[in-house]
This record gives sequence, structure tokens and C-alpha cells, in this order.
Amino acid sequence: MKTYMVGGAVRDRLLGLPVNDHDWVVVGATPEAMLAQGFVPVGKDFPVFLHPRTHEEYALARTERKSGRGYRGFSIATSPDVTLEQDLARRDLTINAMAAPVNWNGSDPVTDPYGGQADLQARVLRHVTDAFREDPVRILRLARFAARFQDFSVAPETVALMRQMVADGEVDALVPERVWQELARGLMEARPSRMFEVLRDCGALARLLPELDRLWGVPQRADYHPEVDTGIHVMMVLDRAAELDAALPVRWACLAHDLGKGTTPADVLPRHIGHEERSVELARKLQQRLRVPSDCAELALVVAAEHGNIHRSPGIAPAAVVRLLERCDAFRKPERFGQALLACQCDAQGRLGLQDKPYPQRAQLLRLLAAAQAVSTKEVAERAARSGRQGAEIGAMVHEARCQAVAQMVAADAAAGPATGQP
Repeated sequence: MKTYMVGGAVRDRLLGLPVNDHDWVVVGATPEAMLAQGFVPVGKDFPVFLHPRTHEEYALARTERKSGRGYRGFSIATSPDVTLEQDLARRDLTINAMAAPVNWNGSDPVTDPYGGQADLQARVLRHVTDAFREDPVRILRLARFAARFQDFSVAPETVALMRQMVADGEVDALVPERVWQELARGLMEARPSRMFEVLRDCGALARLLPELDRLWGVPQRADYHPEVDTGIHVMMVLDRAAELDAALPVRWACLAHDLGKGTTPADVLPRHIGHEERSVELARKLQQRLRVPSDCAELALVVAAEHGNIHRSPGIAPAAVVRLLERCDAFRKPERFGQALLACQCDAQGRLGLQDKPYPQRAQLLRLLAAAQAVSTKEVAERAARSGRQGAEIGAMVHEARCQAVAQMVAADAAAGPATGQP
């Protein structure tokens, strides 16, 4: 019975990166032997145990054999006879198929039967064996690793294999929850656009997110979008969100904000009249299909609907500002409105040559929201009650009071000079 450190912990230590989690594989053991040492079983599909003190996961060495379509179509075999090399062979990428002793210091030799160290040095993402084709989730995982390790290329033979998997329909068998799980993790990497670059290159993006895939090749007005291509623009917006360390809901909203441009009639291009409404409908259907969590889904709909109005907000009338805040539900959900403004900043700066262009709308609208929030709805309601008003009339009075508060802030900003409200 021998225990080895495997997977990402070995890879990251060889790369000189911090190691936060450890994966362990146990060779030559049985479930009964693990239980006798105090390990706690947690695996449903194959024997995985929690260490009695560290609570880290220890998996028995195993082999896998394809038994059906999709990532669940596997039969698992574990026995004391399964070797370390056999266990490593079932892993996705060579850089994840290395093992080290328990007390490895990072410099001693590692078990590396599939050339993981060479691929780390060459900065290549390469599948371990042809068994890669048996699990379509591995396409998503590889794309996610491409977003994390920005200077790694994908081996040509691996790209060819992924394209064949897509052609064989393997990607179509993925369940929505697993697709979202991998997309969400990839969105939070350092350069998320690379994930979609890899998925698009192998054809998986067209199967999983056709609403996004069709944006490439769709032109925009060059005076607003020097990059012209809508797909390129969305990727620039997404990477800008990563540069600003935006949360997952913001990054998802950036990805989904312009989906409607993919359905613009050809005879009106490069203009995109009404694309916001189409973006909302496409985003809603996509989010229902992928079962996107509500915090991400709701923000994406707000940004898709209102990003143009937020961009054009400087100089609009106080009443129009309040209506914008109301449509965004900013009074009930001010934190989400702040996220929407950040997504809009990424949209404005995710354009060729405009990355560092100031976006005063974000700070200004937050200031105007604060001014409108300062209105005491309780006092307005009491005043309305004294005058015999009720129901919708009270709401109208609150709206008017907020408009007055915004107007006063706008006037004060104008008197103070153009620097007020700038980020």
C-alpha cells in the first residue's frame, strides 16, 4: 500500500505556483484497508476517502472503461493490482498525469510515464492517451486550463481529437450543470477568452453556446468599435473584466451582453438597432438551458437590456436617470446595480485602443443613485397620507422626490465643474 501526490499539486509545484489543494492516490489498497486506518468513505461512483486528520481526499488507484455516451458513461475498476501508471493513464492531460512521493520536496524525481514535465517545459496542453475521447468534459477542462495557463498552446493532435469528439456527438451528451460548472470556473481564470478560443477552434462552442459562436464575423460600426468583429469585442470585454478582477456574475454578464447582434439582419449591418431586446431574449433562453444561477442570470439580463442606456446616461434629464435606476431595480438591489455598471465599463473599454479610456458613467450614476436613495420614502408616504393620497399616488410622489434629489445633485456637480463624478 503506497500513497502518492498526483495531479494539479505536482503540476503547480513544478511550475513554481502556490499549491492550495492536494490530490492523493493510494496503490495496492482495498476499501477495507482504508477503513481500518480510519479513513472515511465519501465517493459514490468510485472509492474515495477522507483522511482522518487532514480531511483531504484519497482515491484508490483505478482504471476506467467507456460504457456509454457522455461523461457518466464509464465503468470503474479498482483493485490492489491497479498500478500507478495505469491510474495516471486515465487522466486528461500529460501535465496532470504525474505523481510524487508523500513527502516530496519539489526537486526529487517524479513518476512521469507520459511526458508531463517535457510538456510543462514546452508549454503544451496534450492529452495522455486516446482514452481522452471517452469523456467530453475533458474538452471543457482543457479549454479552462488554456485560460489559466495563457502561454500554453494546445497540441495539434489534441485539437484534432477534440474536433473528432465534437463530430461524433460526444459534446451533445453533456448535462447542463456540468457545462455551467466548467464555464464558470473558466470565466474566473486570468484570460477567460482563451477558453472560448479553444472551444471555438474545435467546434464545441457552436454546439454548447451557438448564441455566442455566431457573433464572430458579425461587423459593428468602426467608429464605435475599432475592432469591428463582434466576437472579438465580446472577448475583449470579458478579458477586461478579468483584468479588473470582476466577480463571476459580472463576467457572465459581459459574455452575454451582445448576443442579439448575432441575429441582426444582414441588410442593416453594421448597425444593430434593437439588439438589446434580442440580447435579453437570447440570454434568457441560454441561461434556462444551462441552468445558470440566479445572481449571474439576473445581472446578465439587466446589462443586456440597459448597457446602451447606461453608456448614454451623461447629460440625460434627472427624470430619465431615475427611470433608468428603476428599470435596473437599483433601489432594491444597489449592489447588483454596481456590478452592472462595472460590466458596462468593461463593455466600453473592451474595444481596440480604448482599454484605458475613462468611464465616468460608473461613478456618476453611483452618485446619483446615492442622492435618490437619500430620499426618505417613509416621510414621503406620511406626507401623502396627510393629503389623502394612497396607492399609486404615493409611488408617484416618491418618484418625483427622487427626481428632485437627482436634479439637485446634477446642478451641484455642474456648479462644481467637470471633474465632479469622474472616476
